[in-house]
Amino acid sequence: MAMTATASHAHADPHHIGLVIEHPGPAPKRIVTAYGFWIFLLSDIVMFSCFFAAYAVLSGQTAGGPKGAEIFEQRNVAIETVCLLLSSFTCGMASIAADVRNRFWFYLSMTVTCVLGLIFLVLEFREFADLIARGYGPSRSAFLTAFFSLVGCHGLHVSAGVLWLLTMMAQVFAKGFRADILRRMTCFALFWHALDIVWVAVFSVVYLLGSAP
Repeated sequence: MAMTATASHAHADPHHIGLVIEHPGPAPKRIVTAYGFWIFLLSDIVMFSCFFAAYAVLSGQTAGGPKGAEIFEQRNVAIETVCLLLSSFTCGMASIAADVRNRFWFYLSMTVTCVLGLIFLVLEFREFADLIARGYGPSRSAFLTAFFSLVGCHGLHVSAGVLWLLTMMAQVFAKGFRADILRRMTCFALFWHALDIVWVAVFSVVYLLGSAP
């Protein structure tokens, strides 16, 4: 009987390592959902990369119009950047509060995140409106077309993120911290942090480099 068991073990383990591989089963839904959402974010990053590439090619094509250094207001851009980076911190606080099922800190953190996101959007809308009023709309030059496309695409993502944030607050209020809601909160946090990373790239490539004389 012992020889049979040994032979069977040797057949199953031809290298005689003696390791037993256990299969604990499928990963938790939260991990699977987050992994799938990362794939979506990567596709979004590819799209933004195309916008960045177009901007890099067209940034010098002003057609006699203004350059970035002539139209960018660094003070407003700095405020936008601070608001969005702070919102990333408060979004992280909201995620921690959701994990520990603390409604007060969850609502407070999400509210602050929403306010900071709205301030960012208002400042960006004012920048666009001012440029268009001065005759520097997206049709003025290839440079401005690339600028409005890249920055505007990011602004649309932030707008979608604010709507998603309000939806998450409503779901927690109505249903509490259920497992499916926590999975959506994880996806929202990944989305919001990704927008902050993209904005750092926009701030560096568009506004900092574009303001150089």
